[in-house]
Amino acid sequence: MENRCEWCLKDDLYRNYHDLEWGVPVYDDRVLFEFLILEGVQAGLSWHTVLKKRENYRHAYDNFDPEKVAAYDQQKVDELLQNEGLVRNRLKIAASITNAQRFLEVQKEFGSFSNYIWRFVDHKPIVNHFEKLSDLPATTPLSDKISKDLKKRGFKFVGSTIVYAHLQATGMVNDHLVSCFRHQEVNASTK
Repeated sequence: MENRCEWCLKDDLYRNYHDLEWGVPVYDDRVLFEFLILEGVQAGLSWHTVLKKRENYRHAYDNFDPEKVAAYDQQKVDELLQNEGLVRNRLKIAASITNAQRFLEVQKEFGSFSNYIWRFVDHKPIVNHFEKLSDLPATTPLSDKISKDLKKRGFKFVGSTIVYAHLQATGMVNDHLVSCFRHQEVNASTK
């Protein structure tokens, strides 16, 4: 049996997410947008709760197409607020629409959101070497800097903790524990 980061041992949903996605560098704008929305949804909740609702979000949010989400009107907001498969929080839903609009602005300015976000790490993942879960930070100077820039651009629900979780999820930061089999695999795949 392979060693894994201990946070993912709860069930197969968590293990599969850990083994296949978490920490793998993401350059696709649609996927980056998906994680941006889901990380915002997570605020105050567990990531496991969000993962269980992920497929519902994909369906309700037009497969995380930022152009479609940016155009959501009050009728669509009301529909989302009635959807029991989502976290029905008016502020988070409003933020997702605002963030889609800002996301499109960033794409226009930088050519892609990927170009924008990856420039903060010089377009290569940061590889950390943490030995235990308690070593992982909730925020870093990097997540503070990105959070500040996103907020300046008008994004919502992008505090430093949310941004750091986004960096981990999208592989800009490899925070797999050194004892985890994925630490070396993810690191090797980015060289």
